[in-house]
Amino acid sequence: MAIKVYPLTEADISGAVKAIQVAFADDPYNNWIFDKSKFDPRRNVTSLGIRCRWGIRNGIFHVAKEEGSDEILGVACWLKPQRVGHVTTWHDLFEDWRLWLNQVGMNLYYGRGGLNVKRYYIWKEAQAQAQSTVWTDPRGYYFLNIMVVVPKAQGKGVGRLMMEAVTDLADAKQIKCYLESSRDVPNMQIYGRFGFKFATELECNDDGIAIKLFSMVREPNAEPQDR
Repeated sequence: MAIKVYPLTEADISGAVKAIQVAFADDPYNNWIFDKSKFDPRRNVTSLGIRCRWGIRNGIFHVAKEEGSDEILGVACWLKPQRVGHVTTWHDLFEDWRLWLNQVGMNLYYGRGGLNVKRYYIWKEAQAQAQSTVWTDPRGYYFLNIMVVVPKAQGKGVGRLMMEAVTDLADAKQIKCYLESSRDVPNMQIYGRFGFKFATELECNDDGIAIKLFSMVREPNAEPQDR
């Protein structure tokens, strides 16, 4: 059966969360920012569910499935570009507060679930510095926040379908794309096939315990890159 890309719905969230958890189980960023001895998978499910619902309302959140099947084979979440000088709307404020309140409620119920708050803010500062350097286009960027393909579906073109669902849109609008990867190899080569080029490193250092993230930018209509 043909594989299709669909907008994420409420009915897809459970499967999407499972796919994300499997894909990021041994991710360098997750291993750095969470204390695995205190990791609470229930809190993680709730956290990802909150993010999925926010993405349905505010982002571009896709899932890949075979026609006629509800099984989630891949998940992709993009943040929409915002122009420099974007005026915050009442909708923006409402969504920000809604997200914050949901996260506060989650933390009150579950606690931090192993999240190292200090390292979270180290990462956010490194990300802000990198983006302030790399994001030079006043029209903004499509930001690839999540891209995962479950192991059984890898090598079947699922990632390409999800990627092109937005890069084709970016090309039509002549807007750049941006992503951050927690792995150099093989991720940068994979993303290079879609026209992404390395932009800068994000070093997150907590008193000598550090990780690096790799940011990449794609120009409209970019050709595949060879490393």
